[in-house]
Amino acid sequence: ASGFWFNIGGESSAACHINEDGTAVVAVGTPDIGGSRASMAMMAAEILGIPVERVRPIVADTSSIGFSFLTGGSRVTFATGMATTQAAEKVVEELKKRAAMIWDITPDAVEWKDGQAFPAGANAGSFEPLPLAEIALKSGRTGGPISAEVSINAQGAGPGFATHICDVEVDKETGYVKILRYTAVQDVGRAIHPSYVEGQIQGGVTQGIGWALNEEYIYDKDGRPENPGFLDYRVPVAPDVPMINAVMVENANPRHPFGARGVGEVPIVPPMAAVANAIADAIGIRMRDLPMSPPRLRAAIDAEELPRAAE
Repeated sequence: ASGFWFNIGGESSAACHINEDGTAVVAVGTPDIGGSRASMAMMAAEILGIPVERVRPIVADTSSIGFSFLTGGSRVTFATGMATTQAAEKVVEELKKRAAMIWDITPDAVEWKDGQAFPAGANAGSFEPLPLAEIALKSGRTGGPISAEVSINAQGAGPGFATHICDVEVDKETGYVKILRYTAVQDVGRAIHPSYVEGQIQGGVTQGIGWALNEEYIYDKDGRPENPGFLDYRVPVAPDVPMINAVMVENANPRHPFGARGVGEVPIVPPMAAVANAIADAIGIRMRDLPMSPPRLRAAIDAEELPRAAE
């Protein structure tokens, strides 16, 4: 089964600060629910040209940084990542100005590469490269702290698509469905942090399997829920799912500087249809209501078999 999610951008803010020891801090206002801090650090490190270990990402108090829209699985790496990238680019421009001040040349005669300032050409002078840490150490004598903050309304999130393949085993005596194998193929843009992208796909699939097979509220005759807690509300646990094979198709989003595309919500769309298709293929019965729980599936099997028995 295949599925689609539109993805969004929206308002996001980020700040990038350079410490005197040459490390950097990236501050954002969007909580980390899927590995976004690591992704922010990686994008900032790429722009600054320093190892990612020297970038400390933090989720700041939202009253201390510009407004950011909601945190969700389909927008933070895209939108806040774009703000982070632009803040880091502003910092690089400031670093070039500071290097120009140290060398007594114009800023446009300085280029930035691999975390160092270089003269842009022979006409700019024959100076030794200035590493970021050295420029940071001299910042008190060249204008003060080096930092930048950016607030944007990010556009161009780009939709996400996924196709899921599911194999099941159905116990016709009990109606129990066992997931034997599950493969999720998804257009992820460029996977900034592949392990976290894989984890988001696996999490979405697991949630979708729960929706497909077990999860529902049950109410008594007075409208009170009879399964209000996790002891009674059946969600998938580790033995319920196999190792989910996530296949990442990297088709870079041209509207993002690193090609990022939202991935967190796409994988919850196809599982219900994929599981239903697998059940239909296994026992020839098309389930049309969720969840396809053992009682419902057993009832559907009975409804199919009773007319045959009467013949």
